[in-house]
Amino acid sequence: MVKFQDLGISAATMKSLKRMGFEEATPIQAETIPLSLQHKDLIGQAQTGTGKTAAFGVPLVDKVDVANEVIQGIIIAPTRELAIQVSEELYKIGFGKRTRVLSIFGGQDINRQIRALKNNPHIIVGTPGRILDHINRKTLKLDHVNTVILDEADEMLNMGFIDDIESILSKIPEERQTLLFSATMPTPIRKMAERFMKEPQIVKVKAKEMTVPLIEQYYIETQEKTKFDILTRLLDIQSPELAIIFGRTKRRVDELSEALNLRGYTAEGIHGDLSQAKRMSVLRKFKEGSIDVLVATDVAARGLDISGVTHVYNFDIPQDPESYVHRIGRTGRAGKEGVAITFITYRERSYLQVVEKTTKRKMEKMIPPTVDQAIEGQQKAVMEKIMQTIDANNLDSYKEAADDLLAQKDANTIVAAVLKMLTKEPDTTPVRLTEEKPLPMKQDRKPYDKNNNGYRDRNRQNHNPRQRQGYSNKRTGQQNGSSYSKSNSNSNTYR
Repeated sequence: MVKFQDLGISAATMKSLKRMGFEEATPIQAETIPLSLQHKDLIGQAQTGTGKTAAFGVPLVDKVDVANEVIQGIIIAPTRELAIQVSEELYKIGFGKRTRVLSIFGGQDINRQIRALKNNPHIIVGTPGRILDHINRKTLKLDHVNTVILDEADEMLNMGFIDDIESILSKIPEERQTLLFSATMPTPIRKMAERFMKEPQIVKVKAKEMTVPLIEQYYIETQEKTKFDILTRLLDIQSPELAIIFGRTKRRVDELSEALNLRGYTAEGIHGDLSQAKRMSVLRKFKEGSIDVLVATDVAARGLDISGVTHVYNFDIPQDPESYVHRIGRTGRAGKEGVAITFITYRERSYLQVVEKTTKRKMEKMIPPTVDQAIEGQQKAVMEKIMQTIDANNLDSYKEAADDLLAQKDANTIVAAVLKMLTKEPDTTPVRLTEEKPLPMKQDRKPYDKNNNGYRDRNRQNHNPRQRQGYSNKRTGQQNGSSYSKSNSNSNTYR
């Protein structure tokens, strides 16, 4: 393994890395950092979780001249969560040099950001829309930027930000270093690299990084109307320590988290419409373990650094296999095993096949659990808790009461009563979920092509991601397509 101290990093930055506990570089860090320190343009193809933030963050911080109170580096990220995560990492890396880092994103008071910009940060981390907003207001000046980093470029393409990114890049001096990081390399990303980069060096993480060997992967084929009951039975049987449930839309996340709470589970949802304060509050509760289940959309969950997740449930199968890999990668981290279960309808079988081809691994079919199995699962969980309490051996103050009970009833009856009292029997409280339209069948679409930004409709003429079905126009509030429209959706009541 390559040590950070062998990569030509300054003493001040090394001091920060040692403070963070960094010693050995990951493969992408070992290859990227020396090239970046030589001011070469670079394309890094890597998944989340490979250490790419430090791969571009270490050389960026190392090159900053802290005596020069101008913006010298800018990082463009697809979501506010990722922008916050990256800025926090850069702050730690730049601690030894006292590098000033500022994150700017939508949903936060822009006047507060304007005031913070007057404090002369050295590095800006932001989302495309908010960066452009500040550029247009002339509150963000990029005249002295010498390093630009595009993080998760493919996700920004999927979200329709490609034009915004090109607009931002056109405002930055041509004499600069540009680093682009992306899990995949669709054609529009490659073309943008050709236009805005100079003879970029290419660093690729080995293909095995895309696989998820420590994660047990299952799928359940069922009807839309039975999904929720099956989900709650799984939660009862598996009793996950920390679980994330992924839904396809914001509405789905809201309805799922509300329905879970009605059934007695502690769950909260996270998606793009929540305020930043609310999102941070939900994540804090989840990390602390005060809620058992986090329900999230893909965009909201991207970039989240959450450890200890034992189970991932894909309540809705994602529209592309990269999102699947990203979702289930929330579990099975740091050498630990994880479980991922994906719900599909009959019409979504073709999507399952594409996911299996991408991950190079077949999912095991799971038979939906019955109500009796759910009760049995809860009984086992209670029995484990009882055995743990016995092993703790702090029972002296309870033994007199136990003797009184044994004088009145036999031991078998008492234990059965305790099991019944502590077992959470399946809740049949009616809940209401709006039915999500199944993904189009494969014959209605071209096969998945990661070089052309995912699945494409055969008859679609306009391939602009901003005009894909379900995209909400930020300026007018109008929404294209009908698959995400409440007025065109049916509702199911689960009993």
